[in-house]
Amino acid sequence: MRIEEEYVKSGYFWLPEKQERKIPGTLTISDGGKIELEIVGLFEEDLDAINGNGYLDRIIGHVEQDGLVTLDDCYYENKNISFGGIAKSRIIVHSALSGAAYEKNEPITFNSLSFRTDCIDEWLGIKGITIEHEVKNKKVTILYNHPQSITFQLDNKMQLEICFGYTLSSPTRTAEAKISQKASFKLFSEELRPLSDFTGIAFKLTTLMCLATNTTVTLKNLVAKSSEIKTNLDRGDNYEVPIYIYYRSIPFSEKPPNTKWVEMLFNYKVISSDAQDVFNKWISAYDNIAPALNLYFSTTSDAQKYLDGKFLALAQGLETYHRSISNEKSMDPEEYEILVAKVIDNCPEEKLEWLNGRLMHGNEINLRKRLRRIIEPFKTYIGNNRERERLIKSIVDTRNYLTHYNENLMDSASRGSDLGVLCERMEAIFQLHFLKEIGLKDEQISSIIQNCYALRRKL
Repeated sequence: MRIEEEYVKSGYFWLPEKQERKIPGTLTISDGGKIELEIVGLFEEDLDAINGNGYLDRIIGHVEQDGLVTLDDCYYENKNISFGGIAKSRIIVHSALSGAAYEKNEPITFNSLSFRTDCIDEWLGIKGITIEHEVKNKKVTILYNHPQSITFQLDNKMQLEICFGYTLSSPTRTAEAKISQKASFKLFSEELRPLSDFTGIAFKLTTLMCLATNTTVTLKNLVAKSSEIKTNLDRGDNYEVPIYIYYRSIPFSEKPPNTKWVEMLFNYKVISSDAQDVFNKWISAYDNIAPALNLYFSTTSDAQKYLDGKFLALAQGLETYHRSISNEKSMDPEEYEILVAKVIDNCPEEKLEWLNGRLMHGNEINLRKRLRRIIEPFKTYIGNNRERERLIKSIVDTRNYLTHYNENLMDSASRGSDLGVLCERMEAIFQLHFLKEIGLKDEQISSIIQNCYALRRKL
């Protein structure tokens, strides 16, 4: 989670079941969503508390400026008891909800969640600001037409909106005029849903943005609302209280990306006519091929620090991906069962356990065949037949060498810059399949390859 301004608030904190015991402390939320609470003493009053497991289900607080805050899934990083002096204890917090206090075991549910990601404005390319210059008259006119929200129906009975907000500079500033437009995603549900339902979809949409922008983007500015949490205005109107959500979300990049639309795999314009299907198919794909997707995104973020690890994650990801979309076997399953029975009948009893382990996946096709199947739909973009076979051999030999350290494969395994190039080609194969997963047609994929220099270079 991107925290653009460090959050440091002082206040009083207590356990929901012990409201009478309020302890002073400081709540800190730093970039990445790391949440820490430093308190004076301990929430527990007896000395035996220092030997407990240190887990605290929920903490309530009242902090400066923001008011009520709920801290969920907490544990002591260290405990200190004062014997006359001042002792401070530090608590690690999984998630913070600023704007409301929830009772012990009270479910946290919402009707909506709005959020932004890095690069969302550049990806959308929808702007309401136009600037007109009249050089002769030394006149500049700035016009703003607020873009209409774009609404999509999701298969999980949620509604997704792309919303546009804007801010104006203060009218009292006579020497400056400024208008800023910011886009955001908004998930809405008629019925109350757990926060995890919303953050789960937000995560999947963030990874789609990572794919589309060709970089690691981070979730930020999460605001949830519930029809059950309202406040009264002075004129008697009710409105839903905004609850600001903080937690350590992934993916995360320490440095905010500065990706231009020309560096992206595709922008919103490419999918605008079928955007609802694209969003739904990506969310569905994450349910079906999550292991492969997670392995891929671990290589495009900072999760893989070494090139060997990145390659192995990509190789395993491609193999896992093919397993999830194909049931192809080396031979007919019934034929294989007959063969297995014959082999087991002739196996010494003391070797049966070993043999069963070898036969468990004996009918699976090997990595070489899986790579051929994966490359087949896009072979026209990956060289001629000899070049494709050379690519497959390099992947297989390098995977086998790094996995089994077979010295016979040392000379044929890729390393150094060659391994880097191999990783890029594997990334490109993944990207082509993901474009297919979200429903893009062959001509659209061909157009993306022609217009995306980064993808073309990898291929």
